[in-house]
Amino acid sequence: MATGTITAAALQAAFGADMDANIATVKRLVRDAAAQGAQVILPPELFQGPYFCKTQEEDWFAQAYPAMEHPCVTALQPLAAELGVAIPVSIFERDGPRYYNSLVMLDADGKALGVYRKSHIPDGPGYQEKYYFRPGDTGFKVWTTRFGRVGVGICWDQWFPETARAMALQGAEILMYPTAIGSEPHDSSLDTAARWRRAMQGHAVSNVMPVVAANRYGDEDGQRFYGTSFICDHAGDIKGELGREDEGVIVAEFDRGFLDRHRAAWGFFRDRRPDLYGPYFS
Repeated sequence: MATGTITAAALQAAFGADMDANIATVKRLVRDAAAQGAQVILPPELFQGPYFCKTQEEDWFAQAYPAMEHPCVTALQPLAAELGVAIPVSIFERDGPRYYNSLVMLDADGKALGVYRKSHIPDGPGYQEKYYFRPGDTGFKVWTTRFGRVGVGICWDQWFPETARAMALQGAEILMYPTAIGSEPHDSSLDTAARWRRAMQGHAVSNVMPVVAANRYGDEDGQRFYGTSFICDHAGDIKGELGREDEGVIVAEFDRGFLDRHRAAWGFFRDRRPDLYGPYFS
């Protein structure tokens, strides 16, 4: 059984074209979160710049870097070590001729624990990611950090219960989702903020573990990102949240031992029937 607590944070901000300014914003918010006791601190998806995937523009490929050389990674590594915090860092990754929507997990000594590449790649009005990113080839990842085992998916991954369950089966104690989501250009009446949150609250309940989601906010050339970042507990109850136009941090602490016992008591993993599921998952 796990012991002690894990204190998680989500960051929310607006981001523009200046990568250095965006990194500076994230560093400032990481410091704020650490000052409030956060141990694992989640920035939003692709905070290096504006969300460029709403259109197909080949110039954006120049903004990709090898994972361990990415400016967002190299800038946050010394900060993670200085503050003694773990940071999942979302990046646009170039691997030779291949491009991915990826994440580098930094532990509390600044060491990179590895790379996760986004598994589910959306393709629709305003979210044309298949033009830029290959489907991830890493499989789902759970990272053993100084503070506990952390599972991280990326944005569209968060809608799929299979992602959450795969991470839970690998021993995740908390699930984190960096995100860039907002208005739907094809339907101005469609606001997905509430269902976006409910989907992840369902993952929390079904896997008996907290969920952290960090989104951006603001108007980016007519595409408005709706913020509403949140942290919920193992029952799906909201423990911290931000509004649609808030810059800031939210922090919540969880008892790892209690969560271990509660997962066992609920029996979701005891009563699974993978022998019956196979025909329906292809």
